[in-house]
Amino acid sequence: MSARIAPKRPETILARLDRISVWSLPYLFIGVIGVGFLFTFYDIFNINVSFIETCGAIVPHCTPVSATNYLGLPVLLNLVGYVVGSLSLSPLADRFGRRDMLLVTMLITGLGSLWTATTHSYAMFTLARAVTGIGIGADLAIVNTYINEVAPREGRARYTALIFIMSALGAFLGIWLGLLLTTPPTPFPLGLPFAVAGPHFADGWRDMYYLGAILALVGVVFRVQMPESPRWLISRGRIDEADAIVRTMEERAERHGPLGPIGPEPTLVKNEAPIPYKAIFADPLYRNRTFFLLAMWLLGYVTVYGYGNGFTTFLVSMHYAPPEAGLIAAFGTIGFILSAVMAFLWGEKMERKYWLIASVAVLLVGSVLIAEAGNHLGLSVVGAMLIFFGFNLWVPIAYAWSTEHYPTRARATGFALVDGIGHIGGGLGVMFLLPVVTQLPVLPAFLIISGFLLAGAIIAQFGLHTRGASLDHISP
Repeated sequence: MSARIAPKRPETILARLDRISVWSLPYLFIGVIGVGFLFTFYDIFNINVSFIETCGAIVPHCTPVSATNYLGLPVLLNLVGYVVGSLSLSPLADRFGRRDMLLVTMLITGLGSLWTATTHSYAMFTLARAVTGIGIGADLAIVNTYINEVAPREGRARYTALIFIMSALGAFLGIWLGLLLTTPPTPFPLGLPFAVAGPHFADGWRDMYYLGAILALVGVVFRVQMPESPRWLISRGRIDEADAIVRTMEERAERHGPLGPIGPEPTLVKNEAPIPYKAIFADPLYRNRTFFLLAMWLLGYVTVYGYGNGFTTFLVSMHYAPPEAGLIAAFGTIGFILSAVMAFLWGEKMERKYWLIASVAVLLVGSVLIAEAGNHLGLSVVGAMLIFFGFNLWVPIAYAWSTEHYPTRARATGFALVDGIGHIGGGLGVMFLLPVVTQLPVLPAFLIISGFLLAGAIIAQFGLHTRGASLDHISP
């Protein structure tokens, strides 16, 4: 049956959507969504290098070595904001639509970054980071939901990873720009000889947050062009709108070859829940999935944020010079980019949960290598690249896998629950674990931080097989 004469029954529209095997929206939209992710990870990794200079500007008597003692609170409140944003704004995407809420979340994030740039005290800086976290938390949940709902079913992890490449570029920009603007000129390879921070330029960290606000504004302007998720439209009874979007997607997909036959139609479940939370917790299936995924994310994010937010400060506390520590972290982001490319190219070749174990294996090799490198900069850089590769390969695969566990009527909310509350683990890890492990020998310190991601990956092995399956059959 061709796209032109296909009936408008909602079950048939979903079956038509499932038969599309290629990306069938304008490729510009990948970049549009990616700009938001670029900003989000730019903001997350910005603090990795820049906080040492920030601390000196807003905390009396703060030194590069003592900065680790002040990093925990703004990171924790940023993640508390993340949880608040996830749990309060993401359900609105299940009620009012994915696209409109993506505009709201990016606007909040940009305003938070602008406030951060203008703060002059540790208290205000910490509060500004919390506001930024509110926007970031909801944005990540809704973006991952949107991608899973419009991507071909054989490519959900693949296109989540493609967006994650933009995240990697944001992290790369955040760390390298931080190295340029917030560390003093230092002969290579101990730093950047052309870095600009010094007695006459001590506000580079502010410029980094101003840039973040500009990136957020760009994201808002471009996201206006995105269509609504047809799966969400069907869940709200807006059949004609969903049909029109799917027809456009089918026409675009036909440019790559004939469409396959329409497969089995899913059985739709009427959404009787007055709020999406009830749709999750009233159903034993989704309640159990939520607790399972929550345990995985709580543990995993201790590692992700331990390295993502605190890697440079961690190295400085172990007596690396700040420019050298920043340089090692900056080179580490190359591993981040490579992990996103690998997930894009091969993420659909293996079941999601097996990728999580593979990512931890790489992480552990990097942890041992950097711990044993001593003063050998080359080995430290390779170790940092493997660490960033490992924990960042884990993230996009886990993103795609988590959203697959929930039905359309509560997909954004379900992902927000496990990802948002899971971030509390990351905040507690940075605030309480990081200062403790820096007092240990280097190898045990790295292995303890990496071990939390291993624990999360082991829990994941008891989860679902979802690769290539229809969303409506995985989560009816």
